[in-house]
Amino acid sequence: MNTKLLNRPLSEVVAERLRTQIFAHELAPGSWLDEQSLAIEFGISRTPMREAIKVLASEGLVTTKMNRGAYVTEVDRHDLEQIFTILSLLEGQAAKETAVKATEMQLTQLDNLHHRLEKAAADRDLEQFFEINVKFHDLIQEIAGNQWMNGVIVDLRKVLKLQRRDSLSRSGRMQSSLLEHREILQAILKRDCVGAEAAMRKHLARGLEAVQ
Repeated sequence: MNTKLLNRPLSEVVAERLRTQIFAHELAPGSWLDEQSLAIEFGISRTPMREAIKVLASEGLVTTKMNRGAYVTEVDRHDLEQIFTILSLLEGQAAKETAVKATEMQLTQLDNLHHRLEKAAADRDLEQFFEINVKFHDLIQEIAGNQWMNGVIVDLRKVLKLQRRDSLSRSGRMQSSLLEHREILQAILKRDCVGAEAAMRKHLARGLEAVQ
């Protein structure tokens, strides 16, 4: 393990490694997390491994089952509907607030991100599109400036990362997503808070359709 990382709590470092493996599907949804085997694999005691698993459980990435241990969370259709309902409300509010609060510099940053999103779509670069998409949403939340709301959004999006990237590879979805982002951006640039909220909620509704 990288000695530089040991300046951080060991459980935090382990949680980050497990999180990376989960997002990469090296630990697939439904996989049992064998605490003892993982501790041996990581070369650590079971205590920091147990604490790391608790961290991931608090984020929704791991589900603990009575007398059965911990498993990588499986997201079903009902879960998706509930998650997107909450995200639609919160991210819609963030877009609404951004349309009012954003400085001219921040508007330029959003515009620049969207230009990069356009290029990634033109290049059919799914990885780049996904990364810029995340940055676009993150910047809107940052501008909105509600740390409590943003904390909930971050945790819910971590759960969606268990499978959501696959939806962008479906026929036509990347281009549709691009157009939806364009609508969000245009509303924000016009300082149209109602339009920005509506465009964001429409985007998330389409996102739900794409992953079901």
